[in-house]
Amino acid sequence: MTWPGEEEAWGILLNHDSDDIKTNAKALFNSYDSTYELTCLGQDIYISLKVRNIFSRSSLGKLLVTVLGEYSRLSILRYLIHAIDVPLSGQLVRPSDLSGGGIFLRGTHVLPVNKIASLFADHFNEFLSIGKSLGGSQLDYGDISLELFPFPRVPIVLMIWSGDEEFPPDSSLLFDSSCVSQLSTDILWSTAMMTIEMMLIDLKTYRGER
Repeated sequence: MTWPGEEEAWGILLNHDSDDIKTNAKALFNSYDSTYELTCLGQDIYISLKVRNIFSRSSLGKLLVTVLGEYSRLSILRYLIHAIDVPLSGQLVRPSDLSGGGIFLRGTHVLPVNKIASLFADHFNEFLSIGKSLGGSQLDYGDISLELFPFPRVPIVLMIWSGDEEFPPDSSLLFDSSCVSQLSTDILWSTAMMTIEMMLIDLKTYRGER
């Protein structure tokens, strides 16, 4: 299935210099078959220019580009097109604080971070195990937190507070403020969605629910 905007993105990508993309996106390029290789959430993702296909050989990678293709496919192409070689700022920001971030506060664009809190607040070991299977590493924010890399230059931090008698469990998603140099706000939304949904899909696999 081709998602809206995907055909246009393929056309733009074909006209970009592969050496520039390798540097800017932290990607590999195999000239013999015109295929980029990109690490997304710890999975090797392949972007074939010859047949205009995005695929993976790992089970989680296949889920990322098929089941979550609505969020991942155009995001992958746009990342390759727009990524630039700048360092992370080290400053974490809420999605709603980004330019145009009001999109994260409206209707179906509200991120389902509440699911992270409800499913993982009492299961920190699962949170860490699943995060690590997606290439993440533990941080020291909240009661527990993870840094995940949906794209090499776009880290996302997920944090959980377990709650108590007075307050229910809570969770939050933050970007490094440099994300606005890499992707447009709508693609950042898709990137956040694919990250949350991959955590939830992997949890089902971890618990033997698939």
